[in-house]
Amino acid sequence: MAPPDFNTVHAALAYWAQQRPQQIALDDGTQRLDYATLAQQVSQRAAALQAAQAPAICWVDEGGGAAAQLLSFLAIVSANRTAAVSDPDWPPAMRQQIDARIASDRVSEAPAASAESAFYIGFTSGSSGLPKGFRRSHGSWVRSFEICRDTFGEIACTTMLAPGRLSHSTFLFGALLGLWSGAGARLQSRFSGAAALDTLARNDAAAITAVPSQLIVMLELAQRRKLASMPGVRLLMIGGAPWNRSRTPELQALFPQARIVEFYGASETSFMTWTDSDASLPDQIVGQPFANVELRIDAATPATAGLIYVRSPMVFSDYVLLAEQTDQPALLRDGDWLSVRDVGHLDAQGRLHLMGRQQRMLKTQGKNLFPEEVENILATHPAVAAVSVQGSPDAVRGVQVVALLQLRSAVSAAELSTWCRQRLEAYKAPRHFYRCSDWPLTASGKTDHQQLAQRLLTTSTCLTALP
Repeated sequence: MAPPDFNTVHAALAYWAQQRPQQIALDDGTQRLDYATLAQQVSQRAAALQAAQAPAICWVDEGGGAAAQLLSFLAIVSANRTAAVSDPDWPPAMRQQIDARIASDRVSEAPAASAESAFYIGFTSGSSGLPKGFRRSHGSWVRSFEICRDTFGEIACTTMLAPGRLSHSTFLFGALLGLWSGAGARLQSRFSGAAALDTLARNDAAAITAVPSQLIVMLELAQRRKLASMPGVRLLMIGGAPWNRSRTPELQALFPQARIVEFYGASETSFMTWTDSDASLPDQIVGQPFANVELRIDAATPATAGLIYVRSPMVFSDYVLLAEQTDQPALLRDGDWLSVRDVGHLDAQGRLHLMGRQQRMLKTQGKNLFPEEVENILATHPAVAAVSVQGSPDAVRGVQVVALLQLRSAVSAAELSTWCRQRLEAYKAPRHFYRCSDWPLTASGKTDHQQLAQRLLTTSTCLTALP
């Protein structure tokens, strides 16, 4: 049974507490709450926050497991405050900086929540070294829940496994989608491939939202353990980074009844496009726009690439921390159109082809090169675990293409060069390959390309040229 229309993220909680009081709403392996108990505890904590005149922005309690954190989140939102979710890996000094810059005026009576009011502040990596805080409205996520249901049907309204920290918006969204649908969510405070596979094998969840690195860990573990296929899984939602489609057949073998869907978007834009994963689909195609999304390409002709603009009811409200925020210029607004400076084009079928991020584009041999295209090719090599393609100054070419690698196994520069040249134009193939012994990640768990670029400039000792 699908829920009625709601204006706020948490409104479904009371509805399902009446309709399905004994249905398990949250389970993180240590704490298990049905809808009736969850709704009661959320209501009690929200009343306490209101009585204490809690700040307009409240930090989610970091103590306990994922279920306890989501309970804290829901209580803050139900008290008509905005819930800010920190990353447990932030250094104390970073947390203090962010805390000092977030406005937290105390309020006695907050206005009633509406579709337009803010409910959540998440954080994504920023070029200044300080994470960017992005603010989301109730309506932006409710519309996102609805478009998942409308696009994928009943399989989007099944129990959802969100196997990662709630500080990552992908997993927070998955958990809240499970609660909103009335099917509930299964959570992990920290990702475990073994625990995720056990949950799915027991049919405790029929859907999962995951990032590519998690699915690769799960695939390799399932293969080592010779696990049987899991026909109870109905939906795989892949986001957060590009998926290596050469491994889609492995996912299909492990989850033979599952629809495997890839999403493209950003923290600021939410969902933009989607596609059913297919090993034969070119890497650059990220799918068709959702029904409530409009795309515009700012290019000289329809066939050429340009900045991608999006207009939809799912985009974010604004950034926080703007007093000293240097990342704001990276975002472009044109009325109600928004661009995060990704570059691409639409084909005759209306599918979006993503070239890469404008800020990362390189100019080599007089031609434009998007590092993401080369990274996608190198990432399919069995020896490569992670890759960052950079530009090194060159007197002849302007920029020399260089690849920094995290490796699974030994490989030569010649083998990787051949791998690239068989799949790319010659000028796009890296001239040099370096193994990095200490792979840096951003606060959201993605490759830190800026830090790697700095290491390349300073000839860091953690970089070793491949023979």
